[in-house]
Amino acid sequence: MQAISDLNTFAKILTAKGYDGYFQTQGAYAGKLEDSISEYLENCRKGAEGAPKSQLLLTGFLQWAGDDKPYVECCMCVKYLNGKFFLHKMKVARKDQFGQLLKQTELTDLSVVTAPKAKEAIAMVSDAPEQKTVHRQKRFSL
Repeated sequence: MQAISDLNTFAKILTAKGYDGYFQTQGAYAGKLEDSISEYLENCRKGAEGAPKSQLLLTGFLQWAGDDKPYVECCMCVKYLNGKFFLHKMKVARKDQFGQLLKQTELTDLSVVTAPKAKEAIAMVSDAPEQKTVHRQKRFSL
């Protein structure tokens, strides 16, 4: 596990890897990665959330094509200790339009640097493209 000393660096690395969509921290505070975590921590400082938890849950969509299509969801467990962020584990799940799990993978012992790019994470749970077979007509020769 590698520590990232500040939120700005942590968010920049993940954003560069393609995690640039909207996330929720602890099930609330929707926004870009840095904004979501910042808003949660600010509310903790104001007393609205109590003391910040030592483990944060960040949830967001990596792929979304509409309400009637399957989607890919990402859940990151981030340890927060003394102002430092540690990416602990990540779950990537492909679900159908009803929220039923189609395929899931869990990555552990990660750091923000060793985390896969968003496209790689999507590929881990996507179905392999079907290979097209060429049907050849049999011909009779006389």
